[in-house]
Amino acid sequence: MTRNQRQSKILEIILHEAVETQEELVNALRARGFDVTQATISRDIKELGLIKTQTESGAYKYVTKQSMDVKVSGKLLALFKDCCISIKSANNIVVVKTVEQCANVASEVVTQMGLPFVLGVVGNKDTAIAVCDNDSSAEILVDKLSQLQY
Repeated sequence: MTRNQRQSKILEIILHEAVETQEELVNALRARGFDVTQATISRDIKELGLIKTQTESGAYKYVTKQSMDVKVSGKLLALFKDCCISIKSANNIVVVKTVEQCANVASEVVTQMGLPFVLGVVGNKDTAIAVCDNDSSAEILVDKLSQLQY
């Protein structure tokens, strides 16, 4: 499996599970068919910019910097909340439907998030389309945008 596939899987795992240690991450990846070492995971964590944060229970878990500090400006975020109608993925494509003339708002939100797995974003009057590097990354983007919507 490629580095991009592995790193996308890491992002997916930490989005859905509370992973406290590199060893837990190694085990989670091995359970999903990835033959990895702790050294490889250590490099991936550094490349992905993962950090540890404390949960409500007092334990620690890996998260992305973006999940801790969304770089989207406040005014743009308010516009996004007002104009977004739906967010769905189809394979590695994320489609954001907006009210008329607001797709550029959704496109700019995705751009400002600065996610490394988003390959590009385009928009027209009421639809923004983001192309991700794989299906799992598209699901992560849908989750992140959905969180911004509320």
